[in-house]
Amino acid sequence: MKSFFVILFMASLFESGSAQSNGNYANVHGLKMYYEVYGDGFTLVLIHGGGSTIGTTFGRILPGLAKNHKVIAVEMQAHGHTADIDRPLSFEQDADDIAELLKQLRISKADIFGFSNGASTTLQVAIRHPQLVNKIIVASTFYKKDGAQSWFWDMMKNATFEGMPQVYKDAFPDISPDTNALHKMYERDVTRMQTFKDIDLKEINAITAPALIICGDNDVVRPEHAVEMYRQMQHAKLAILPGGHGDFIGEIATLHPGHNKFPALQIIETFLSEMRK
Repeated sequence: MKSFFVILFMASLFESGSAQSNGNYANVHGLKMYYEVYGDGFTLVLIHGGGSTIGTTFGRILPGLAKNHKVIAVEMQAHGHTADIDRPLSFEQDADDIAELLKQLRISKADIFGFSNGASTTLQVAIRHPQLVNKIIVASTFYKKDGAQSWFWDMMKNATFEGMPQVYKDAFPDISPDTNALHKMYERDVTRMQTFKDIDLKEINAITAPALIICGDNDVVRPEHAVEMYRQMQHAKLAILPGGHGDFIGEIATLHPGHNKFPALQIIETFLSEMRK
């Protein structure tokens, strides 16, 4: 019943958007990378969180974003429609894949919005490919290990597939019936976090793109770290909102009756509409 409700709910959101999805694949560094295109306007790239997909991370706000932007929503290596390949999984590689996709789509500059692991990738896009970046939005992320709550690392140390949020497992069969792919996605993400390496502070300092940093006051990232990251960037804004990991964008794990307000959406729109570089 829960699986049916989640799929029906997500489908109704996409049907209510200003544009229908346009699923595509691109050959990127040996990866058959899946992406969807919505709306018109200046390009906004969406990068989902770990263990997640376009729909499970952004499904509840994507129709709103597509009203004013050309949204390119991607699924990264081993996630959703994008199958795994035999190479390491890293935020740096994900960033290079995003850059190559934009090159193939003849997009010279874009806004990049990442959530959780996707925000770590967004930071790497800004560091490694600054010429492609207009503005960045990094939601619920940290650039060094002590930026996360201590309980998060305890959880990662003893992670099991059984502990993966059930809503992610319920949503996955709608994309692929391959349960091995679901397990592989989980294993890949856990391994990446268990071997997480800090980003050098000099690289954070060197980001010149205007940045919006968002987190919840009860998030995986410590609010104090979000403030620190805000102070370390050259052109940053900060929003700390009530709630946990992804509440403010309606990430699927926050699904509960009456949850239909996404306070980050207006903040994001205001930030993106300000004069561009």
